[in-house]
Amino acid sequence: MADPVSATAEAAAHHGVDLLPVVALLAAAVVAVPLFRRLGLGSVLGYLAAGLAIGPYGLGLFHDPQAIIHVAELGVVLFLFAIGLEMQPSRLWAMRGEIFGLGLTQVGLAIVVLIWVGIALGYPVAASFVAGTGFVLTSTAIVMQMLAERGEMAQPKGRRIIAILLLEDLAIVPLLAMVAFLAPGGEAVTLTDRLVSVAVGLTAIAALVLVGRYLLDPALRLLARFGVREIMTAAALLVALGAAVLMQEGGLSMAMGAFLAGVLLSESSFRHQLEADVEPFRGLLLGLFFLGVGMALDLRVIAANWTVIAISVPAFMLLKMLVIYGVARLFKADREESLERAVLMAQGGEFAFVLYAAATQFGVLTPDWNANLTAIIIISMALTPLMIMLHARYAPKAAPSMEGVEEAKGLSGRVLVIGFGRFGQIVSQPLLARGHSLSIIETNAQAIRDAGDFGFKIWYGDGSRMDILHAAGAGQASLIIAAAGDPAAVTRIVELARHEFPMVPVLARAFDREHALKLVALGAEYQIRETFESALSMGHEALLRLGETPEEAAQVLAEVRARDSDRFALEVVGGLDAGRVMILGNAGQPQAAH
Repeated sequence: MADPVSATAEAAAHHGVDLLPVVALLAAAVVAVPLFRRLGLGSVLGYLAAGLAIGPYGLGLFHDPQAIIHVAELGVVLFLFAIGLEMQPSRLWAMRGEIFGLGLTQVGLAIVVLIWVGIALGYPVAASFVAGTGFVLTSTAIVMQMLAERGEMAQPKGRRIIAILLLEDLAIVPLLAMVAFLAPGGEAVTLTDRLVSVAVGLTAIAALVLVGRYLLDPALRLLARFGVREIMTAAALLVALGAAVLMQEGGLSMAMGAFLAGVLLSESSFRHQLEADVEPFRGLLLGLFFLGVGMALDLRVIAANWTVIAISVPAFMLLKMLVIYGVARLFKADREESLERAVLMAQGGEFAFVLYAAATQFGVLTPDWNANLTAIIIISMALTPLMIMLHARYAPKAAPSMEGVEEAKGLSGRVLVIGFGRFGQIVSQPLLARGHSLSIIETNAQAIRDAGDFGFKIWYGDGSRMDILHAAGAGQASLIIAAAGDPAAVTRIVELARHEFPMVPVLARAFDREHALKLVALGAEYQIRETFESALSMGHEALLRLGETPEEAAQVLAEVRARDSDRFALEVVGGLDAGRVMILGNAGQPQAAH
């Protein structure tokens, strides 16, 4: 008789979970993404390449990429939920002109232009319409990821791109309705049926708004009383995914539902906790989505239809870029922002897969056409990080406006201050208070204009250039202060000044200890690390609040300064005239290095 324990173990081993696919997905991401980011190609392209490598046409570890994409679409949903948490209703209302003005104009013109690609290639009008409109829908996942990596989501140009993406997410609803209308026999759908569909969608939105407005925050507050962290994490996922399901049942997009839920919770006291709870799932599922897209790239379809695909990919992308650029210029964006937006949004998106699948189901597209269009979309998504990299490297940068700015020439102030950023502005105040004449030069034209509004006279000039130093009066100055915001520029200023004007003392802004040592080696009379004194000041305040007397706190800080001064002196490169070099000493006073 068989041992029941052994039999159970054997059955568990036989029916156990196969972890190989999970390990393969994680390993592909862990290897490819850091490598591609190191090469400057971005994480998105790394995920796509990893997916292609382990998919059906690579190592063959996966054979149903569409199943992975359907699960990983939750990453896009959670991404939109997190974006919604950053969009207070007042901010979203302020964007209404950009959403329905800029967004609607771009989508409408792009549809009109892109449908002609299919018509020119000899496809039916209905199929060409679906193909073109699918490519109009930009990849929210890719663009949002790029904006997040570049820190541009909160900037005005990032906000305008987000507004367009929101309009495109809204557009999926009428586009799906158009697919049903274009289907053979679609004209038979009555007006009543269409009105019912619209009513269902509006009811879903109204229900979500009511629940979000009156129930979500009290429910989260009740759960928070139990103090169980995993329950709050589950609640965050329930809110995001529940809203997505509600919108999907109402005929709208899941991403739009999650976004609206985020907006409704954006003014909640739990906003930051919800964002932190969702973040790990969002990042992992979004990466899984890109892996799935890479797996879905059918190399057999590309090989069999390479001519059509080779024509369609650049045709769709170039025409879409022209439309985006033209609309951006129409809405008063400058050339640099317009070109950057065109490059960033040139690809098709994940919602195109939904549209093409529906069109195939209704008979508007054949399965072969669907496969071709899916390959075109995926290739355009894969090309986007490369295009962005090329744009960053080769695109002409707009020259800064020099209106209201005077170049440094024939200056004669007693003190030459180079750099008028957050550091230079503070340095100049005690000098001006004592009536010393300053010549201040800066390379940021807008900063010069802003300073002029407050009564400061700043000249335009790059202090790391010898001709500018001469024009700014460095040779006649009693003192040069290198306060520029770029460490390399400060180093160059000190090097040039000590070589060309050896009798003029140079005081320099150091960025860290290593930079300070380099400045001393180059001959700076005095250097100070930009955060040293402010950090000591905060330490002094911390001691006082912890009960130390002012005398004890001052003594401790004096000892810290002395130790740092001694250590710094020992680190100074041998051979310097240490008695000439001034470094930070006790109570913020300069001391000679020994």
